[in-house]
Amino acid sequence: MDAEVPPAAAGGEADDRYLVPGLVRGLQALQAFTPERRRMTLVEIGAALGITRSAAYRLVYTLDQLGFLVHDPQTRTYALGPAVLRLGYGYIASRDLPEVAAPHLEALRDRTQWSAHLGVLEGRDVVYLMRMPTRRAVSSVVQVGSRLPAHATGMGRVLLAGLEDAAIEALYRDTRLESYSGRTPATLPALLKQARLDRASGTVTNVAGYEAGVTSIAAPIRDVSGRAVAAINISTVALLVTEAELRGPLAQEVTASAAAISRALGHAPAEAEPRPRKAGG
Repeated sequence: MDAEVPPAAAGGEADDRYLVPGLVRGLQALQAFTPERRRMTLVEIGAALGITRSAAYRLVYTLDQLGFLVHDPQTRTYALGPAVLRLGYGYIASRDLPEVAAPHLEALRDRTQWSAHLGVLEGRDVVYLMRMPTRRAVSSVVQVGSRLPAHATGMGRVLLAGLEDAAIEALYRDTRLESYSGRTPATLPALLKQARLDRASGTVTNVAGYEAGVTSIAAPIRDVSGRAVAAINISTVALLVTEAELRGPLAQEVTASAAAISRALGHAPAEAEPRPRKAGG
């Protein structure tokens, strides 16, 4: 006989009859710790949860014994323990990047009406892992598995900007940089200058840097450590979009989608990030 499935597990609203109060309170205690509030006393934990000191003590004692909290006897404070990290990495390891990114890329394509892509840096190339083609008659011709020069493409520039200057120098030392247009850096000093500008901007609008008539907007995907592990972009036909659209609503859509994918990978930025607007909004 099959076990009964609680309503919440089937995608419906949570039913309080199936909630375990002690487990709920324990998870709320872990969620009370934030980047701004990394350590708390027993009294502070109790106040955050709205429970008595004795109830808070039983709770944090259990979490401490299981490794979800660690106690510092000198400051008499608690902080998140290694068991929390193991859970987080277990969740992230269970989902691969394309799986996480797919619904966000599809929504980005639908909102902007332009092709959306996901790529990673491999050596001096950006490798395309996913493509959501536009439904317009004009579409990008890049395919999954394509390798394009990082220094000349939007996603590549975003990913290079995530590296330190020394890493870029090591990657391109004694390498001839092919110039695809007047906008493509042809020397290592020019590439480093471009990377610094891209790093400060956070996004890249690449106008005919690799292919004439094609403009792309790219933003980084960050993991739980804050490292740029991938990038997304939309590619447009330069004649069909204005400068105001590129640097305004389209750039905002790409940035918001990248932030949403990063959050799904466990990235928790200190500052608030934009969220994608709903389709038709």
